[in-house]
Amino acid sequence: MASYETPRIDVNATGWGPTVLPEQFLNVPYAPFNKGDKLGKAADFVSNYAPRGGRYVRDPSGVNAEFQYKHDSKEDATFQLVDTSKGTRPKNEDRLRPTWNQQRFGGRGGRGAGGRHSYGDKPDANAATTSSAQLRMKGMQKQNKRWDRLSNARRQFTFRRRDEVQADRAASVAVQASWNLIDQFELQQLTKLQANIPKSQDLKWCGELREYDAAFDRITSRTNTRVHRYDDRDFYYVTTTDDPVIEELAQQGEATVFATDAILAHLMAATRSVFPWDIVAQRVNNMLFFDKRDSSTFDLLTVNENASDPPSEDDPDHMNHPDRLSLEATMINQNISQQVLKSGNGAFFKKCDEANPFASDDAKPASCAYRYRKFDMGGGMNLVARCEVQAVALKRGQQQYVNTYALNEYDPKFPGAIEWRKKIDSQRGAILANELKNNSCKLARWTAQALLGGLDEMKLGYVSRSNFKDPYSHVVLGMQSYVPSTFATQIALNQNSTWGIVKMLSELLLEQPEGKYVIMKDPNKPIIRLFSVPPDTFDEEGEDDDDENDE
Repeated sequence: MASYETPRIDVNATGWGPTVLPEQFLNVPYAPFNKGDKLGKAADFVSNYAPRGGRYVRDPSGVNAEFQYKHDSKEDATFQLVDTSKGTRPKNEDRLRPTWNQQRFGGRGGRGAGGRHSYGDKPDANAATTSSAQLRMKGMQKQNKRWDRLSNARRQFTFRRRDEVQADRAASVAVQASWNLIDQFELQQLTKLQANIPKSQDLKWCGELREYDAAFDRITSRTNTRVHRYDDRDFYYVTTTDDPVIEELAQQGEATVFATDAILAHLMAATRSVFPWDIVAQRVNNMLFFDKRDSSTFDLLTVNENASDPPSEDDPDHMNHPDRLSLEATMINQNISQQVLKSGNGAFFKKCDEANPFASDDAKPASCAYRYRKFDMGGGMNLVARCEVQAVALKRGQQQYVNTYALNEYDPKFPGAIEWRKKIDSQRGAILANELKNNSCKLARWTAQALLGGLDEMKLGYVSRSNFKDPYSHVVLGMQSYVPSTFATQIALNQNSTWGIVKMLSELLLEQPEGKYVIMKDPNKPIIRLFSVPPDTFDEEGEDDDDENDE
């Protein structure tokens, strides 16, 4: 009969709970476990919780401290270190690639600095010290000094480039303590806005129209034409609320939003702007008027605004100072707009229904017409804009409305510039691509103005200084024609996005109480801010201008 042995049972004689720990479990690492504890790692071989001054320290709460590595000095004594450090480079070796002069004193198999048996190695005890070897050694030492100078110059240039800090631009207008920030937008956000292209209709024509001279389309660098000056003509840049025609249309209730083509084009191209600017908006009688300040530089054209290295001449009296370049570009565009017009017998001439609304009886206004157009933006919102039309081109017996704009070259040595006189006839596309890179915002504004005015054609003239040290004498090197809608596609100007910006700002301002507001581009950041300002803001500027005119 099989025997039965009673198993051993550990009994806790002192009460309820664990018994005495068995001998086989003595000195075994043990970590307490609770179902409510945070789960960690069973064995963490990579964690290192050395003190880091409170920076980026991981939470060790879920790691078992019993299983952490503990340094054993006895075990560590059995290891031996192997020297893996790199040997020192001889002083006469350089990390630069050997030049031709270097190879003269040692080719692949010679004893020069670049050969397999170069002087950087240990010298051969049996090698005879000859005069030729001494000459080679002197030449190598001379070349090494030259390499040191080049390396130091390159390091200094790199450090200088790193230390360069872009100068902060000044705001177009100082923000006062009484201004209240309503909203702000990043320029990247504005590119996502979309709106349908509104239908338009003409309300009124004022001024006169002359014929465009097609001879300018045939100009080349060899047959260039000098730009004439029209100092006797008056050019008007009247803001919205000072326009008597817009005032009349507002009283008739033609629209809820009023502006000029220049102001609207500035908003439409805002996503490409770099330089600071500001636009005043006025809410009056449930209507919105986009205005500009009387003393602002809003109507001055920028030069190389989008260039990676824009003009940065410090001397304000220098001819290439940004402010003087803006005046030069504006003057060129004024003169070109009058020079391309035909005159004399046989030239087309048309007087509009009403005369120029800004010219006095004894004034000689620049030839142009003002086209007042109404745009249906949907949702009961209508916009009236004053658009400028400069000329009429007669093609196959049909009249086509034309505006002329001029790109100007002021320095062919500008970083990344292309010399126009050499490339204008053969590589005009490359010049335009370079101008689109440097003057993207200006070209977008011109295109938006042409689209707002319903133009059939826009002319781009290429104007350069006769002498690059004389900012007052210029020549026309070429002229190119574009259909505005096609050119907008070429320069990636989305019409739906441009109208989306105008509609969004109009709706936002119409929701605000009546008063005065300022739309302002940050001088150093791609941000547009909307401020609510006191009603008398900028009134002193207008009074100062009136006093100057009276004098």
